Amino acid sequence: MKKNQRGQSEQAIRTRLLQAIFEQRMPPGARLTEEALATTFEVSRTTIRLVIARLAQDGILVKFPTGATHVAAPSRNEAQQLLTVRRMIEPEIVKMLAASASTLSFTTLTAHLKEEDRARRSGDRGTLVRLTGEFHLHLAQMTGNEILIRLMTELQTLVCLAILLYASGDDACPPDEHRKIVAAIKENDGASAAALMLGHLNHIEKDLRLDDKPAVEITDALTWLKRKERSSAGS
Repeated sequence: MKKNQRGQSEQAIRTRLLQAIFEQRMPPGARLTEEALATTFEVSRTTIRLVIARLAQDGILVKFPTGATHVAAPSRNEAQQLLTVRRMIEPEIVKMLAASASTLSFTTLTAHLKEEDRARRSGDRGTLVRLTGEFHLHLAQMTGNEILIRLMTELQTLVCLAILLYASGDDACPPDEHRKIVAAIKENDGASAAALMLGHLNHIEKDLRLDDKPAVEITDALTWLKRKERSSAGS
């Protein structure tokens, strides 16, 4: 693990940036600069470039030809594609876990569910969005499959950004659904766990209102500009 003598490791920086994104401290579309990040983490700009490159490779950050870097802002179509992939993967994850439930430790997962409850009661939406996303990552981590963990990290981060952009509810993650999934896994009921996960992901997609059209169309803006121009010319 690479580490600057004064600053944090690249992995630690990526983790902190993901947390900031999850908690809407760096909202979708926010611009980041190498200089500001290097100063914040007390590392060289070279280290920050490596961090940005990795997050851009994962689709979490977007680098523009101008050199600017922004937090990704998934379109509705992209969010639908992300959830389609998750529906292919996550029911299989919980089936795998249910098949080996007797060999697994649920201590971390149980503690995590309690954290979700606290964030929901306190109305801390940013923390709740992060925690509900991390629940899915905990499930992936329990499989011990590193490739799956990396894939789920990317998918979940981008879906969390979509939640911040489009969700109509408080957290796009209905209460108790996570707890029901865990209960089915513990009972070695892979079929129920998979069905619950699929229903859960469908609820997330429904709350995202991905079929809605943007409230303002570009044609409306152009019409407004034309009226302003005519008004200015006539005065």
